[in-house]
Amino acid sequence: MCVRRSFLIFLFGVLCSVAKISCKFEFTNIRCDTLDEKFADFEYCYIKSVNRSYKYVSIKARLFKTPIKKVKVNGVILKRNIGYNGYRPFMFNITLDACRFLNNTKSNPVASYLFDLIIPFTNMNHECPFDHDLIIDKVPIAFVNNHVTRVLPVPEGDYLYETNWFAYDIKRAVVKVYGTIS
Repeated sequence: MCVRRSFLIFLFGVLCSVAKISCKFEFTNIRCDTLDEKFADFEYCYIKSVNRSYKYVSIKARLFKTPIKKVKVNGVILKRNIGYNGYRPFMFNITLDACRFLNNTKSNPVASYLFDLIIPFTNMNHECPFDHDLIIDKVPIAFVNNHVTRVLPVPEGDYLYETNWFAYDIKRAVVKVYGTIS
């Protein structure tokens, strides 16, 4: 009895070490909406699928009233629940002063984690004021996949990452990025 139990424990350990459990993130949709077309507009906002394994996201917001010295961002992650219609809050809902955050990107760990997803691919990596168009260019799925499955593993499911952009305390734009972790 004891030998059989030891053998089963050994076999379970071997199977666990051989089996590789991995998750995969996939972009499913993106939507960028301007709420004040006299202030800013999106030149483009899309997911591009180059081939079966290479997808990326690109966004370009044109700013018409520069320089912009006061920016706030509200970010929320929502998870789709099968038993309910739509998405429900998941993990966090934060609002931060973007100009203050850009002075010290380590001041907010959640915002820092999310900013790390775009920093190599954006021109928003400097302090305020912003006197140019804002670009997030070709954020590859593999880079995002590494962050959400290895750096800080997130449970499987359908997610919505929504950001609301405020300039001078007026809501100017909403960006929604949809994705699935399977």
